[in-house]
Amino acid sequence: MQQTNRALYEEVILEHNRKPRNFHSMEDAARKIEGHNPLCGDHIRIDLRVDENNRITEAAFSGQGCAISQASADMLVESIIGKTLDEVKALTKEHIFDLLGIDLGPVRVKCALLSLKVLKAGVYGLGEASDELVEK
Repeated sequence: MQQTNRALYEEVILEHNRKPRNFHSMEDAARKIEGHNPLCGDHIRIDLRVDENNRITEAAFSGQGCAISQASADMLVESIIGKTLDEVKALTKEHIFDLLGIDLGPVRVKCALLSLKVLKAGVYGLGEASDELVEK
């Protein structure tokens, strides 16, 4: 990747971390799920509102962590509004990597995928997020 493109993507990540567009919680959310990365302490909660057709009408996240985990959570919840739960179930880790737009080392991959892991646990109705969910 060219250095100018990388710098642009890094700036987008920092902007989503500094000023997340979807950072809040919804007390009356239809689905709520939390998860954490024990390696670094990142913590994410995702709340979803879903209509009668199982389409996500609103999504939000809260929590704390590094710039990568917070930015990926913000970008992910923004990208799923309007999608059905089945469409969300079909998302792969490549969706997160495409949103972020940069190559990540192994430690940062876990940070980036935390929000997808949590989201999938929520749409599958599981009580706990697990690494296997990002492969489904």
